[in-house]
Amino acid sequence: MVEVFVSRLGLDSTTSSYVVVLQEKQGARLLPIWIGKPEAESIVLHMHNVKRVRPLTHDLIKSLVVGLGAQLRRAYITRVEDRTYFAELQLQRDDVLVNIDARPSDSIAIALRLGAPIYAAEELLLDPGDEEAADEEAASPDFGGQEFLAESATSQSETELSAEQLKRYLENLRPEDFGKFNP
Repeated sequence: MVEVFVSRLGLDSTTSSYVVVLQEKQGARLLPIWIGKPEAESIVLHMHNVKRVRPLTHDLIKSLVVGLGAQLRRAYITRVEDRTYFAELQLQRDDVLVNIDARPSDSIAIALRLGAPIYAAEELLLDPGDEEAADEEAASPDFGGQEFLAESATSQSETELSAEQLKRYLENLRPEDFGKFNP
């Protein structure tokens, strides 16, 4: 397993799907995973430090984990089968470790909220520009045509947006505001 971080989150205009791009922490290899809109919104809200009045599902899960006295040790993106990625969350309470089957998008959103590391199986990572490696086992044949909604904290400004500001910002974006995804 290789430790990764959320490098970018965007909309792939070729498939009209959201994609989260994980990058290895000590390198340049990438893992693009196509995800649903609610999970993308949850991740982007967290990346922009937007606090909601009522908890979203991933915030609720964070509260449950903390409230039960457990710790999220790590999230794993384990494999891909038939164009579907699989993940696990590893929770610890006292001396008991429990691995829980989860979708990668949920695992990422929860790990971000709890400050837990995210890992990916070595064989899932692609070298930058290696679109040929994303064959029929991957979630999509390529990851071009991408419009970014958020980038990692290391590349985004330190300004925080309110939920309303973020909503207005996203509503007014145009495709030409983003550029193309060039890994």
